[in-house]
Amino acid sequence: MNFTNRLLLPTIFSLAVVVQAGNWPAWHGPNGSGVTPETKLPMRWSATENVRWKVPLPERGNSSPIVWGDRVFVSQAIEKENRLTVICFDRTNGKLLWQSGTTYPEKDPTHEANPYCSASPVTDGERVIAWFGSAGVYSYDFDGRELWHRDLGKQTHEWGYAASPVIHGDLCCLNFGPGERTFLIALDKRTGKTVWQVDVPPVQPKERFDGFAGQKNGVIGSWSTPIMIKANGRDELIMSFPGQVRAFDPKTGRELWACDGLNPLIYSSPIYGEGVVVAMGGFHGSIVAVKPGGNGNVTATRRLWMRDRNKNQLGCGVIYGAHFYVLDTPGIAECIELKTGKLVWEERVSGVGPKSESWSSMILSGDKIYVLNQSGDTIILRASPKFEVIGVNSIGNELTNATLAASDGEWFIRTHQNLWCISENRPRATAQK
Repeated sequence: MNFTNRLLLPTIFSLAVVVQAGNWPAWHGPNGSGVTPETKLPMRWSATENVRWKVPLPERGNSSPIVWGDRVFVSQAIEKENRLTVICFDRTNGKLLWQSGTTYPEKDPTHEANPYCSASPVTDGERVIAWFGSAGVYSYDFDGRELWHRDLGKQTHEWGYAASPVIHGDLCCLNFGPGERTFLIALDKRTGKTVWQVDVPPVQPKERFDGFAGQKNGVIGSWSTPIMIKANGRDELIMSFPGQVRAFDPKTGRELWACDGLNPLIYSSPIYGEGVVVAMGGFHGSIVAVKPGGNGNVTATRRLWMRDRNKNQLGCGVIYGAHFYVLDTPGIAECIELKTGKLVWEERVSGVGPKSESWSSMILSGDKIYVLNQSGDTIILRASPKFEVIGVNSIGNELTNATLAASDGEWFIRTHQNLWCISENRPRATAQK
C-alpha cells in the first residue's frame, strides 16, 4: 500500500460511515433496536407543514418503509390483481422508480386487519429482499430486476404473516410462521439457497388467548422479527417464540440459550440495549428481561425479571439508559426499570385523531421517543423516569399500523393511503405518479 492510499483510507472509511448512518435498511432500524443515531430530526409537522412530499399508495398496507441512499422501499399488495410487490420511490421527490413482484392467485388466510405484504423488506445497499408468505422470498437489485426467489412452501395461519427478513453478513434470516409449519431459516442473500433451518415444534400452552377478543380459542404463534446482537464477544440471533425467548448462532442455527416466561401469543420483536434483551408477549402477555451470552436454559441464572399478564403489545419498545419504554396497543405508555421490572409510570397518550390505539413500534432519537398511533399522529415523549409529552404531530387522520423510518434528517411515514416524507427547512416537492 502506498503513502497516498494510506492517507485516503481514513477519508474513505469516514465517508462510508456517514453514508451508512443515514440509511434505514430494515424494519425498526439498522439493528432492530429502534434507535437512530440521528438527533436532528423534525419535531414539528402537520398535513401541510414540513411535508417534503407525499405520494398515494395503490392499496392499504401495514409494512414499514426502509431507506437506502436516495431510494425508499415499501412492500405492497395489489389484491385486486393478486400481486405482491416491492415499490421503489425516489426519496428526493417521491417519484415512482419501479414496482416489482409476483402474481399469486391463491388466497391465503389472514386477519382482516392484516393485509398481505405486511412484512417489511430489507436491504444491504445492493439488493432488496421481501417475504411474500406462501408466494416465497424474493430478491431484487436496485433497478427492480429479480435476482432470485425461493418457494418455502405454504404459510398458513388464520391471522396471516408479518415477520420481516433481516440481513446479517451473507445471510438473510427469516421467521417463517406462525402456523403448523414454523421454522427459522437462513438463506444465502446472494443466491437464496438454504444455509440452515431450525424447525420450531408446536407449543401446547396452559392458556391460549385470542389477542383481539380475549377469548380462549387456541390462537397461538409468533409474528416476531429476529434481531442480531453481540454478547460476550459472539453474535447472537434473538427470537421470541411461544413460551420462550431463544438465541441462536447466526452462522449455523445452533441454539445458544433459551429463557422461559413468554406467553403463547407473540406479536412484537425482542429488543436489546444496555446489555439486556427484553421480549414481549401479546394479549395479556408477559414481558421477560434476560442477560444474553449464556448457554442452555438460562431462566434460573440470567433472567432478570418477568412481568405477567401485561397489557396487549403489538409494537416494540425502546431502551434508554436504565429504563425500558413501550406503548401498549390501547395507547398507554409505560416506563419500566430495565434491571428490576419495576413500573415507574404508565400514562395514556392521545393524539388529535379519533384512534389512540397503536400497532407501531417506538423510535428513539437522543432522549426523545417517537411513536405513531392508528390516526397517523406521531407522539413525542421524553425518555425519562418523569413522564413528559413533548409534542403531537398529526397528518390528518390517516390509518397507519406501520413504524416510522428515520433517514438523513427526515421521517418517512407509511399510512394506508400515502407515503409521507417529513423534512424541515427543505422545499416541498410535488411527486409524480
